[in-house]
Amino acid sequence: MMKLYGFPPTRSIRVLWTLRELGVDFEFVNVNLTAGENRRPEFLALNAAGKVPVLVDGEFVLTESVAIVLYLAEKYAEKNLLPAGFEPRAKVNHWLMFTATELEQPLWRIARHTAIYPKDKRLPDELLLARQDFQDMAVVMEMHMRGRQFLVGDGVTVADFVAAYTLDWANEVRLLDASPELRRYMDRMYARPKAPPRIAAALASVRS
Repeated sequence: MMKLYGFPPTRSIRVLWTLRELGVDFEFVNVNLTAGENRRPEFLALNAAGKVPVLVDGEFVLTESVAIVLYLAEKYAEKNLLPAGFEPRAKVNHWLMFTATELEQPLWRIARHTAIYPKDKRLPDELLLARQDFQDMAVVMEMHMRGRQFLVGDGVTVADFVAAYTLDWANEVRLLDASPELRRYMDRMYARPKAPPRIAAALASVRS
């Protein structure tokens, strides 16, 4: 049985979502980041970066959420979470990379300068720049989603799971107020029967 090492509010949600949609048996191993469990030697042996998620499939160990969801979609190709055609698959890769670079990176900058860095290292101006960078790129996805249900084609792909989680992250810091298409898209995705908890609910479960 595969094991997913993760922590509920993090990008582990992307992999959890993919596994649920695939209907694959797996064990979730909670790695409590707030307690420093990601710095323990046994976890660092799996991922020297000390980050989640980590997927263990037999002897194979894989890190990085986008790489993991692609691996799972390719391994279980019959579930159709990746399109078969060369060009549609390239479009899935495009939106995965767009989400990870253009949308996620500004969100990480906001997180670092509001909660992660020591207070004396946080830069208020960086927050303003990061928020603008996100909003500029959100417009691109907003325009793309007009008249669409999914990012690519007529069916759900792993690009949708990665994007929906990232948009939920943006929603937590009130960056989707001017993006009605993206809000509707995000809500549709999380209304799917096998969708994981949203970030707010995952955070609440950690704090309870």
